[in-house]
Amino acid sequence: MDFLANFKQVDTSSLVDRVEDNIVQLLQEKKLKVGDSIPTELELCSNLGVSRTVVREALLRLRMMGLIESKKKKGSVITSPDIFGVLSKSMNPHILDQGTLKDIFEIRMVLEIGMADFIFQHITQPDIEELKAIVGNEPNATQNHLFNIDHEIAFHGKLYDITGNPTLKKFQSMLLPIFDYVHNSGLLKKQIQFDKYVSHKGLVDILENGSPELFRNAMRNHLENHFNRLFSEM
Repeated sequence: MDFLANFKQVDTSSLVDRVEDNIVQLLQEKKLKVGDSIPTELELCSNLGVSRTVVREALLRLRMMGLIESKKKKGSVITSPDIFGVLSKSMNPHILDQGTLKDIFEIRMVLEIGMADFIFQHITQPDIEELKAIVGNEPNATQNHLFNIDHEIAFHGKLYDITGNPTLKKFQSMLLPIFDYVHNSGLLKKQIQFDKYVSHKGLVDILENGSPELFRNAMRNHLENHFNRLFSEM
């Protein structure tokens, strides 16, 4: 059986796959930026040594990903892709496996603990008043109160908005439905009562009178029950 070790693995990727990768590598080597024209189909055929049909298929894939677009008199040019437009098509909890769902659930928790400094850098008194209005209709924190999608969207959505980072805001809009799905799906350990919880109202008080460090700790406690459910699975 030792002779089998000398065999190399067969490259199962298609010719179009390899050409697509080579085109992206070529664009990187030429250090092209957004708005720059890319080589023509004929130039790519000559450079890569493949047919025009293969090159067209590879370019079509790049257009579908939003990496290039066609411009009159300029041919195909580099574009800044709408990464969330592409990603959102895959962020459907009903088509993701359990491991991916759990990973995304964890990503949202990490983001909300980590964005304290950005919130404190940009928050204003009108923001504080808006947060107070949002939490005004919420129930007081209870031991078994973990998650309410309407409260989460309103309150945490405002926090992402305060960061001043529109990319974070877009990402949050995709994360919350998955967070809600995982919470209610039974993927995590069945909900039990916990006695450690910082409410949205408590977080607002810290935003008004505290510091980024205090807010990070409070947000960690706010999410404590979710962490316990995750860690209990290990």
